[in-house]
Amino acid sequence: MAKALMDRLVKPAALALTIAGLPLAADARTDRPDLFVDVASVVPDAVFDVRYFSTDNFVGTRVDGYGAARCFLTRPAAEALAKVAAEAKKKGLGLRIFDCYRPARAVAHFARWASDLRDEKTKPTYYPDVAKKDLFAEGYIAARSGHSRGSTLDLTLFDLSTRRDIDMGTPFDLFSPRSWPDSAAVTATQRANRRLLAGLMADNGFKPFDKEWWHFTLKDEPFPDTYFDFPIE
Repeated sequence: MAKALMDRLVKPAALALTIAGLPLAADARTDRPDLFVDVASVVPDAVFDVRYFSTDNFVGTRVDGYGAARCFLTRPAAEALAKVAAEAKKKGLGLRIFDCYRPARAVAHFARWASDLRDEKTKPTYYPDVAKKDLFAEGYIAARSGHSRGSTLDLTLFDLSTRRDIDMGTPFDLFSPRSWPDSAAVTATQRANRRLLAGLMADNGFKPFDKEWWHFTLKDEPFPDTYFDFPIE
């Protein structure tokens, strides 16, 4: 039984974190509980731009664990997000979602990438203001991600009439102080747009992250201490 338990807990993510010299996410689970749902089935009008399934991301390649351009969240998070979408629609806005549940093996992929200081091909686009060696210390990348608990997502708003994203001042996944929600380095209009998104999310039970205007977590997440590693397929 002990060996079976270890086989369940020690996964590619844990191995990669060991290689990178980082703490293990030893409690990550490989099963997908019934409480996880495909967000498209709950928020059908959302647009999905799953960057980690593509090469258009800070790693520069498809990220481990992303076998499909799909987004999963726990049902409470998805249902809360549906309320956000309904309120946004009244304002002529839609939701563009970049990432939802993130397998622990994807976080391990980020760790491997961050530990290779020779690979800086995406620096001009994704972290021009931060040294790669400081991405962990400054909180832009973590050894364990709240996304792996299933109730965290990254998103923005777009204008339903033009289909264009509203101006938030920085693109998604720009690792920079300019991406902090209250950054004074962006215009008043851009800060107001960030507050609009944050207000819609907060009104429906989500809390923000102080380093990324696009990142929100359900306050009453059902798995606050559990990390998952099932692949997105």
